[in-house]
Amino acid sequence: MPIEPYLFFEGRCKEALDFYVKALGAKVEMMMRYSESPEPAPPGKLPPGSEQKVMHAVLRVGDARVMASDGLCSGKPDFGGFSLCVTAAGEAEAKRMFNALAAGGHVQMPLSKTFYSPCFGMVTDRFGVGWMILVPQ
Repeated sequence: MPIEPYLFFEGRCKEALDFYVKALGAKVEMMMRYSESPEPAPPGKLPPGSEQKVMHAVLRVGDARVMASDGLCSGKPDFGGFSLCVTAAGEAEAKRMFNALAAGGHVQMPLSKTFYSPCFGMVTDRFGVGWMILVPQ
């Protein structure tokens, strides 16, 4: 029974999906905008002009699925209290992903050798999502 994270970007979902495709080599498997929904949102639920925002998307990062949405398009995403951990095949891949995620974001722990990994680091990307990049021992 897999647990799949669901990220609410509150108005920046398409931008985030495009970023993760470039930064992580992710693939967008599915994306539906609010205007494509077979059932419209209840009146007053979404701000006017949100019809082209992402209602639901599925992003494949390696073997994992991450689901995403613009949620209620409030403009105030909150990703506190968790990080997504990506296991890289080697140090070169870890550095590439880490540097791409760090662009416009905030490095919390630079990539370095630890007792549990030859290369581990933590970064918060430009959307506020926390990431841990890990090369297995």
